[in-house]
Amino acid sequence: MAPPRGPKKFQGRWYVVGLAGNTVQKEEQGRFMMYSTIYQLQNDTNYNVTSILLRDQRCDYWIRTFVQHLTAGRFSLGNIQNYSNIQNYLIQVASTDYDKFAMVFFKKTSGNKQYFKIILYGRTKELPTEQKQHFVRFAKILGLTDDHIIFPVPTDQCIDN
Repeated sequence: MAPPRGPKKFQGRWYVVGLAGNTVQKEEQGRFMMYSTIYQLQNDTNYNVTSILLRDQRCDYWIRTFVQHLTAGRFSLGNIQNYSNIQNYLIQVASTDYDKFAMVFFKKTSGNKQYFKIILYGRTKELPTEQKQHFVRFAKILGLTDDHIIFPVPTDQCIDN
């Protein structure tokens, strides 16, 4: 998704190991379950993106398309007109080694308000403490406090489907 190794290397399953954002609340820590996201490359530039999460004791699938911008590693939400009240949606790969972790920034405008989040992805459900600390530092550079950073609870239900 980002240079130098390209979109093909970013494909596959990623687990949401960390989540930070201006609507994320620390009170969710311990209750917010981990989910996974699968990136499937289409036509060498865009991704079909499927998130799989456990919701109300059932597996829930959220499918969307990320369309590449001219800038490597930057995408927008495909078919945005199908999402009521979303005026803009930007996705930017902030950092990745492709094999173990990725940090991806999401920003949307909805109802004339701006929302943003950063996801710490792992190829496995656990990442080293140093990687999590790096994620926390990055979130704080973006102006977030500890109250807006959580680490979802790992689960074996649904997210490996």
